[in-house]
Amino acid sequence: MSKLKKMIRPIGIAAAIIGVILALGFVERTADRAPITDLEVTVQEAEGMHFIDEVAVKREVLDQGIAVMGSATGAVDVTGIEERLKSIPSVAKAEVYHTLDGKLHARVQPRVPVVRVYNMDGGGFYIDKEGWTMPLSPSYTARVLVVTGQLNEPGATHGVYSVYATDSLQRACRSDDIHRLAMFINEDPLWCALIDQVVVTPQGEFELIPRIGPSRVLLGDGSALPERFGKLRIFYEKGIPKADWRRYGRIDLRFADQIVCTKRTTP
Repeated sequence: MSKLKKMIRPIGIAAAIIGVILALGFVERTADRAPITDLEVTVQEAEGMHFIDEVAVKREVLDQGIAVMGSATGAVDVTGIEERLKSIPSVAKAEVYHTLDGKLHARVQPRVPVVRVYNMDGGGFYIDKEGWTMPLSPSYTARVLVVTGQLNEPGATHGVYSVYATDSLQRACRSDDIHRLAMFINEDPLWCALIDQVVVTPQGEFELIPRIGPSRVLLGDGSALPERFGKLRIFYEKGIPKADWRRYGRIDLRFADQIVCTKRTTP
């Protein structure tokens, strides 16, 4: 009798496993035939940015050439919808899936720009936190650092790409330096509050335009940012209280261990 029990036990376990597999297959086939009855869109918070909203996402999801609502879940091209959402320049990530209750879910993570760049010809674009470009929006302008001057960056005409790409398009550009500078400024509350514009000079150097005061700050080529901004912090904290900073037209941070101040030539 004990031998019979030993034989029956593995047979029973195997039968149970097969039963579960068959049941799951039945549920999956049933779910694939169930109609889509609702669309739930989630747009993650993007630090106050409004480049894309739920209405725009729904429009992209539903505009597929076939009826999404009411279609069997198995007939809806979830991967295609997801790729379509990812192709939107202001979208960093997208996930689309359906659940057993007939809901189609679309979750979108927008890009968060940190700087707006304007070329000499007037064309412009944003660079987001991760170093990806995105076009300007006709309906919304982000309140971020602005960089102008002697620039001819491809971001205004070449769509979405990483500013840290190593191809020939990027090697002669300044977008990577601009992104590093913008991130450095944005990560410090003092610089973020004080500096809202940067100008690229004919020599290719960065010149900071503070929100207050007439002075311009010549930063240089964008290297040694911690050291140069460290000197500027000391100047603002210790130098300005002892002198009338309105006397200076330019503050030069390019030289090691010193700050060179040039007096204004006009009142």
